[in-house]
Amino acid sequence: MANIAIIGGGAAGASVFGALLAHDAPDTVHWVTGTHERAGRGVAYGTAHDHHLLNVRAAGMGLYVDADEDFAQYGSRHRAGARPTDFLPRRLFGEYIEAQLDRRLHHALQRGRRFAVTPCTAIRLRATREGYEIALDNGEMLVARQVVLALGTLTPRPLRTVSERALASGAYVLDPWRLAERAIQPRRLIVIGTGLTAVDTLITASIRWPDIELVAVSRHGLLPFVHPARPIDAYPQQAELNTKLIACDGPAPMLAEIRRLFRTHQAVDWRSVIDGMRPINAKLWGGFTPRQRRQFLRHVRWLWESSRHRLAPEPAEIIQQLRDEGRLQVCAARVLEVDGDGPLNVTVRSRIKQMATTLQSDIVVQATGLDTAVGFAQHPLLSGLLQDGLATADPLHLGVLAQADGSLINAAGGVQQGLHAIGSLLRGNLWECTAMPEIRVAAHALAAQLNARHSLQSGLATAS
Repeated sequence: MANIAIIGGGAAGASVFGALLAHDAPDTVHWVTGTHERAGRGVAYGTAHDHHLLNVRAAGMGLYVDADEDFAQYGSRHRAGARPTDFLPRRLFGEYIEAQLDRRLHHALQRGRRFAVTPCTAIRLRATREGYEIALDNGEMLVARQVVLALGTLTPRPLRTVSERALASGAYVLDPWRLAERAIQPRRLIVIGTGLTAVDTLITASIRWPDIELVAVSRHGLLPFVHPARPIDAYPQQAELNTKLIACDGPAPMLAEIRRLFRTHQAVDWRSVIDGMRPINAKLWGGFTPRQRRQFLRHVRWLWESSRHRLAPEPAEIIQQLRDEGRLQVCAARVLEVDGDGPLNVTVRSRIKQMATTLQSDIVVQATGLDTAVGFAQHPLLSGLLQDGLATADPLHLGVLAQADGSLINAAGGVQQGLHAIGSLLRGNLWECTAMPEIRVAAHALAAQLNARHSLQSGLATAS
């Protein structure tokens, strides 16, 4: 028994699954996709709305390192006038994922590569002498020597300031992607958060209800910065800057070095510098001490997220138009309380004036971004892993503890052999690991690693 199981039906799971199918091996690759209607898309690429755009240009997107067709080519074939420099709809990338998967499955069948796609949810994982037993929600059991957790976005938890009464009212929405399904005509909608998900939510609401009053609230009231309409040249001295940044002792001197550059080279587009740091971001994060990581999360994260994860120009223009028309108000404030039976009363304290005010809203949407606090997640599989000591929660609530290659660290502090993770669960280890440019590289490396381990184990078994 040398089977490999991938748990998670989103894009990260699809990337690992397809990368493994490209390797010829006698084992069976099992993909446990959950209840996704269209495996591979997940939450990010499952949207049907063309106004939900990627925040990476088409040329930078892809599912596999060795794909037979890149996304820019696919986009130009399926969308009139699409260019590699365009920010295309996430729906289109979801279709590209499905097309790439179909090709991998077809080629695997032709070569006799064994695989199985299981549309069930893994609810428990138990370690055995030879690997792992995976309990599925249909009552069946799957056995594998190697397991990859590609769980993606966890179910969001309501903010602590939201009352049980507000949650029971149905007017507090935890899943922004289902907002358009609501039949009522709200007068006002408040979005908690001002990041990329919040922007998508605001635009969807403005289209669904043209007369609605929109309010977005976050501690700093900072919307994502905007990509330039056309690609910009790389900063010529990026390599030297990156070397200096790696040598910095923590986030404070690192930021001082970047500010020094902008003061002395005012003609440099700051976005080219931030983009040029992408290859070293994981190394920078890995060099921080636990205390420095806390400092970064507390003092820098809000600015870094807005600078690093920017908006495509088109949705940015829509948001600006909504503000200019007075339909959207963006507030820098802390949410103190959300209560009521609907409409809900949202009490906030202004960041500038430090005054508390209460706003009434027909719908309140929580769009605060990715939740990776596995220790608090209502997720049977992850909860079981923590309880059994097979995994350890990151102390900063950024997923699970793991090695650089994605191997999980167990409660005893050692490597949990045969148990791996990819994507958002590794934020505590890599910080930036949720975007497709990073995921497809990680999936390629993980597939090669798992295939090499299989070959070694098979060789040892034959020799014995």
